[in-house]
Amino acid sequence: MADIKELLNVWKDGPTGVLELARPAVFNCLSMEVHASILRALRDFESDPSIRSVLICGEGKHFCTGAELGEVKTKRQTEAGIDAFLRCGHDTLRALETSRLPVICAVQGLCLAGGLELMLACDVVFAAEGAKFGDQHAQFGLVPGWGSSQRLPRAIGLRRAMDMFLSVRWIEAAKAEQWGLVNYVVPDSELRAEALAYCGKLATRSQEGLALMKKLAIEGLDKTMDDALKFEIEEVNAPLRSGPVGEGIAAFEEKRQPNFG
Repeated sequence: MADIKELLNVWKDGPTGVLELARPAVFNCLSMEVHASILRALRDFESDPSIRSVLICGEGKHFCTGAELGEVKTKRQTEAGIDAFLRCGHDTLRALETSRLPVICAVQGLCLAGGLELMLACDVVFAAEGAKFGDQHAQFGLVPGWGSSQRLPRAIGLRRAMDMFLSVRWIEAAKAEQWGLVNYVVPDSELRAEALAYCGKLATRSQEGLALMKKLAIEGLDKTMDDALKFEIEEVNAPLRSGPVGEGIAAFEEKRQPNFG
């Protein structure tokens, strides 16, 4: 297996764990090894109490243009091979989606197909003004296999998602923001700084509170409204009696910023 440094640049920026796709020569395409490297690095950050959020970004001109097609060509020769390929991506992206840590994504250049699937598994997305988003699977007789067939309609609605799937057109950052596919559009030169500044703000919040809000939002999507509201009551009862909430209320009453440690 290739060394993680050949696939992913991993470092800490204060309270933020940074995962940078590090294959710019091949547009940061995703292989099983890249997925496995992301998952290992994520687990390391989750076990580090000093890390309050994760930033996913890409080295070079483009964020990510999809899966490594050479690997797809090899793996598709057997049912076991393609199953392993699909499950590897699903496991990694689901881990990002359900991580207790907020996962922020910074996108520059092209974000296509598997890159779009990776982005969709993140919580908040910053896009450079020059970024473009698309799903090219249909153009080559392929089908999304790492979750975008489910996440994209949830993110932007069925009709817009179907248009992206069927037309294989690229949409620009401004349109992506209008559709709710990304949260913020910033100048290309300020992308990384803006995303890191956002992550820095998250470090001042209650870790327990952010983790619970993420859990409620993600898991609630799969429930009926009645069951989701019942789930909220069950999950929020104990945290409302916890120390972080007490500190937050005290800070509000004392007109100061809370200190969650």
